[in-house]
Amino acid sequence: MPTEDVPLTLARVWREMTAEQRTAAARAFWLDKESLAQQAEAVTHLARHLRFRPQSVLSLPVDRKVRQLTMLPKPSDAVVGRALVVYHLAHQRPMLTRFLDQLGIAHDDGLIADAPVQPPSAGRMAQAAAVLAEAYPIDDVRLYLRTLAVQDPDTWGALEAVSQSLVSPVA
Repeated sequence: MPTEDVPLTLARVWREMTAEQRTAAARAFWLDKESLAQQAEAVTHLARHLRFRPQSVLSLPVDRKVRQLTMLPKPSDAVVGRALVVYHLAHQRPMLTRFLDQLGIAHDDGLIADAPVQPPSAGRMAQAAAVLAEAYPIDDVRLYLRTLAVQDPDTWGALEAVSQSLVSPVA
């Protein structure tokens, strides 16, 4: 569960993910063809951590690289940031599109255009988050909101508090 006194960082978001989320994010990361620079960085960190040569890490099967990345004590912000992005695009795209649609933000299947986004009010973000919390697992909603907040605090910073205030819908 989130700790309010500790600043929100990519490392904190990674640590607070469920094991299933972290595994899915690591798998999406290693399978993503557009993450080569961050994968090279991860290989370097894993090689150092495991005391392997980088070539040995590269030759590991994907399942082993996934497992090793999830257990790495301090993956870099670049690796975690990229893993979170590819995870959400690979596994949570309907949630992304629903959230952006609720806020009236133009997007291409969950990807926000490169144009600057006018930050929605905290109240509108809370309403859109509540809609997601009714439709998706609360851990997934929290992770998405916290990912937005940590990666673009100027636009989405209010989502950190929103994510902490969400409660699971009563069945």
